[in-house]
Amino acid sequence: MWENTVRFAEGSSPRRRAQGLRNGAAVAAGKGWGRWRALARWALAVTLLVCAPVLQAATLLVVGDSISAAYGVPAAKGWVALMETRAKRQVPGIRVVNASVSGDTSAGGLARLPALLRQHKPAIVIIELGGNDGLRGLRLKNTRQNLMQMVKLAQRADAKVLLLGIDLPPSQGAKYVRDFAAMYPAVAKATGAAYLPSFLAKVGVDPDMMQSDGIHPNSLGQPVLVDTVWPALAPMLSALK
Repeated sequence: MWENTVRFAEGSSPRRRAQGLRNGAAVAAGKGWGRWRALARWALAVTLLVCAPVLQAATLLVVGDSISAAYGVPAAKGWVALMETRAKRQVPGIRVVNASVSGDTSAGGLARLPALLRQHKPAIVIIELGGNDGLRGLRLKNTRQNLMQMVKLAQRADAKVLLLGIDLPPSQGAKYVRDFAAMYPAVAKATGAAYLPSFLAKVGVDPDMMQSDGIHPNSLGQPVLVDTVWPALAPMLSALK
């Protein structure tokens, strides 16, 4: 291109030669700018391609006790594993982390939660705790404070929280059972967390869905737990899309 411009300029007046050089420079600059634009578009496309999976891969964290840790049943048949299968149909690529520990209390969950939030950076946190506090007759004031603090920690980490309410057996005493049940909606109201009352209600009344200890759901009860939690969880999953 520059050779043609120079040859054209050799037989021309100084003014025409100067104009020819300017035209050649403009053409070269235009082509150079076009190459830069193409390169920028390519770089943007690569960036979006690399980052898209990261932006889409949300995490759902479950922090619970033996009810969510699939006590007495194969882990793959526990309600959290079954819920994960259904959740992935609604939100492909979602990652479910089950950080539930058999025997855990609200105090134990509170102690573990900060590290879990840092590690997994969840978009949704399901809290299923307090049952062992109640079975041990622990002070409800402390349990409530622990649950409240867990919800606030998760919310400060930009996670939406679903709090699952647990009912105690009558053997714990009428007043204690009543105050225990009222604790969960009180925490949800104070924090703005989503709340599901009586998580175990549908399985607890059917001996065929419970293990011999009368506390833990068996394999037949696990799908019922998923059906119970799903109406509260599904809108939270939809918000991730």
